[in-house]
Amino acid sequence: MTALSALLLPLLIGPDHDDDVAADQRLQHEFTAAADKYHVPSSVLMGVSYQQTRWDSHPGTPSVAGGYGPMHLVDVRPAHSVPAQSLPPHGSPRPLAGAPDAAAAGAPGAPEQQTDLRRAAKLIGEPAKQLRMDAAANVRGGAALLAATQKQLGKPLSENPADWWDAVAKFSGTGDTASAATYADDVFTVIRKGAQRTTDAGQHVTLPPTPGVRPRSAKVRDSNRPTQVECPAELTCSWLSAAYSRVGDSYGNYDPADRPRDQKIEYIVIHDTEASMWSMLQTVQDPAEASWHYSVRSSDGQITQHVRTKDEAWHSGNQFVNARSIGIEHEGFLTQPDSWYSEQMYRSSARLVRFLAKKYGIPIDRQHIFGHDNVPSPTTGAIPDMHDDPGPFWDWRHYFDLLGAPLKATAGPDSPVLMVLPDYKTYKPRFYGCEGHGVLCPPHGSSAVRLHTEPADDAPLIQDPGRHPDGKDSTEDVNDLGSRISAGQKFAAAGRSGDWTAIWFQGHKAWFKNPTDHPTAVGSTGQLVTPKDGTGEIPVYGRALPEDSAYPDGMKPQTESPLPYTLQEGQRYVTQTSVSGSYVDRSSFGKGPGRVVNGSEKYYEIQLGHRLAYVRASDVDVVSQTGQAAGPTRP
Repeated sequence: MTALSALLLPLLIGPDHDDDVAADQRLQHEFTAAADKYHVPSSVLMGVSYQQTRWDSHPGTPSVAGGYGPMHLVDVRPAHSVPAQSLPPHGSPRPLAGAPDAAAAGAPGAPEQQTDLRRAAKLIGEPAKQLRMDAAANVRGGAALLAATQKQLGKPLSENPADWWDAVAKFSGTGDTASAATYADDVFTVIRKGAQRTTDAGQHVTLPPTPGVRPRSAKVRDSNRPTQVECPAELTCSWLSAAYSRVGDSYGNYDPADRPRDQKIEYIVIHDTEASMWSMLQTVQDPAEASWHYSVRSSDGQITQHVRTKDEAWHSGNQFVNARSIGIEHEGFLTQPDSWYSEQMYRSSARLVRFLAKKYGIPIDRQHIFGHDNVPSPTTGAIPDMHDDPGPFWDWRHYFDLLGAPLKATAGPDSPVLMVLPDYKTYKPRFYGCEGHGVLCPPHGSSAVRLHTEPADDAPLIQDPGRHPDGKDSTEDVNDLGSRISAGQKFAAAGRSGDWTAIWFQGHKAWFKNPTDHPTAVGSTGQLVTPKDGTGEIPVYGRALPEDSAYPDGMKPQTESPLPYTLQEGQRYVTQTSVSGSYVDRSSFGKGPGRVVNGSEKYYEIQLGHRLAYVRASDVDVVSQTGQAAGPTRP
């Protein structure tokens, strides 16, 4: 146990713990004790808690909904920090015009709160403050609320988990039948399969599988769903249209299209809004602002669609990517993951992405499902303005677990292809800027791994001439992507030295710490490309444009803009897809889709650095599916 964990333990578990219980098993013990005391099956109590928070405590830090502790008990008067500019004006009299409902617009009118922290405190006879700070009291409060819900339904406090399905559905707190059924089914899926993990407080918790317990509901459809919504049946989804209207001599804020007939959909881009839901929905209704296809609410994962998937939203900062992608915005701020990146949001988002990936044949990997921070800049000049959400605290490993495509090793540690894969809950690199420029961020699990020029902790960070054209150094600021890579991304190994591994990154060799006992990358497989012999170096691009001859008469060809990086002969980069150059012409207002220009020249999409990029197929050779050994092997 770390010194920090030892200091926090009294707050996390409470002062009256059993001295015979190992320090890292106390939360497990509290689940058992609370289940016995309030006559709730321990599997139900633990399954609900896993659905709420994956057993994490976030001690003293509420979610945006005001939820605390491993049971996510909600205090209706939370004291969480939300940036003032994200909040609706004081006394805002009504929801946004056209909003699907008051809750979706961020206004009052939430459904009945079954997880009321203050009600739980009264049931167990303890102060509300105790339930906010003490994980054991929080678990007892959750058990008491579950028992009270079961009694309210007129059902016995049975030892059979299956008898608690209705109580679990009601415990979700949603008034929507489809959402409540999905919630209960998810809880009972966890009970059936079992789960095991180490929490953010270092507690080892295990829920043994109960194979005989099954989700019982048929897929319940939302009968109030608008017909234009494209969403899985089990999710609560609504519609609030983006603003397609004139703005001066132009228009906004999306382009009509006819995808996938006129342009293949092959990417899904994950954003966070850096704003509240109220602000998000206001923005998407402004024709002078950007647009995106879906918004996901933090508090409960409720989804609102704004643009049909056949149409092109303006969300990524790169028109080439926009034309081939679906953009999903998640309510929240990347510097406040514990408040905003809720389990409910992760789960709803993953369900939506699985649905869309199946519908459009999108591969579920990190070169097709990626963050706004991974979108390539279309030109050199635009690089400093490209976004950095959802940031280093988005849990890509967990997200891909929910997508049903776990990120994992598929080759040995000395493979020539590596997948970045730090242990999110324990890997806590230093960041600055979460609470002001130069201010050290609280330690937090992260998907991001930093790169150095040499295999040493005190070596300079890798520099990014595009991100810092003024020659300034890369930093440890939470918004500085200049020397970072992220979970699930694949790179070609360039060398190894003790606990350090090098990869090819933006045309250079970059080193990161990768100890055998706590690896930050694992062996993987993948197709590699390398500049053809004799080329010396080749350019890379942020978009794959068609050749000039592909443009029809009267249409001016787009100007190529190589990025400020080049690949040197002998370097290798991972590719998971190839594309043909294309360009979508801007349509005229009200005239339907713009013309799609398809070229014949082929490009490979590569993992160039933190962001993706494109290289001409004519400039590179494909090495093999696994490549060849790169550099000396680990001793």
